Amino acid sequence: MEEYRKQFVLNMLAYAVQRYLAPDQLCRMSGLDFKLLKGRSGPAITPMQLNDLWRNAVHLSHDAAFGLHFGESLQLSALGAVGQIIQSSRTVGEALTLAAQSIHLITDLFSMNVTRANKIISIRFIPNESASVANPDAFRQMMELFMVFTIHELDGLIFEKTAPAKVRFPLNDSVDVKEYERVLRCKPRHSQDEWGMEFKDVFWDEAIITANHELQRLLLEMTHSSSVASQKEPPLSERIVNYLTANAYLGIASLEEIAANFNTSARTLQRKLQEEGVSFQQLADSVRKTIALQYLSAGNHPLKEVSYILGYNELSAFTRAFKRWTGTTPFDYQKNKQ
Repeated sequence: MEEYRKQFVLNMLAYAVQRYLAPDQLCRMSGLDFKLLKGRSGPAITPMQLNDLWRNAVHLSHDAAFGLHFGESLQLSALGAVGQIIQSSRTVGEALTLAAQSIHLITDLFSMNVTRANKIISIRFIPNESASVANPDAFRQMMELFMVFTIHELDGLIFEKTAPAKVRFPLNDSVDVKEYERVLRCKPRHSQDEWGMEFKDVFWDEAIITANHELQRLLLEMTHSSSVASQKEPPLSERIVNYLTANAYLGIASLEEIAANFNTSARTLQRKLQEEGVSFQQLADSVRKTIALQYLSAGNHPLKEVSYILGYNELSAFTRAFKRWTGTTPFDYQKNKQ
């Protein structure tokens, strides 16, 4: 269990690097030894250290929704055994049920309950009262992280944008409600003591598309997003390309989504990119081309799935873009690579 939690913390630090927070500084401020944390051995991470890690990440990033944004970009691999269970599930309903049963491998702060009744899937996050009171920063950030991760990972399981019918939880006054609404794809309702969401059960019996997990692995290899070794700040354009690439298995993020994850406004982000002589659209297109070439070279995956991942609603639009990039169609390119 400790191994899975350490892996989760390392992935949290990898996300912090994407936000350009120095992982060694973040660890030092939280009473953790960064070098020992990266090694196989080393002391267990205490609840207090984890709470301090979350609090300091929020402080250094100036982002009260740090956990929310981390959840928006979280990959299944970051969850260790829980991620493996989800990937090996046959249907979405089975994946949700097994994830709820194994969430204790990641955190003791709360448990997860999944039920299906009257054509509604209800997901409840049940606080561990003593742990949540003792570690309020970790509890808040972890809870928001898992709520948004549940929504966004459903996209990756079925290749469709999913949105809850209802979301209820104690809203954080430090976070703009509109940002909650953007990330959760639903206007949240304030509840003093409830953490939960509801979905229509239309996708409960749908088979999981395993090809997406292979794509996720390829993208992580391309960007080395699990690495927390970098200490030097790269140009903003490079950081955005790395972020877009690492998270492209859930679709190419929009300018507004990137701006939120970099804790700035879309206008400011565009201005800073202009200073580097590039536009966000150019970066997004370069990532689309890279992902298309990588995925089509990796195996005989359906072109429609690749098209969807890259943000094209119609296969014909993807075909036109690919031909503009390479001079050939994606079908011919994939055929020649076999």
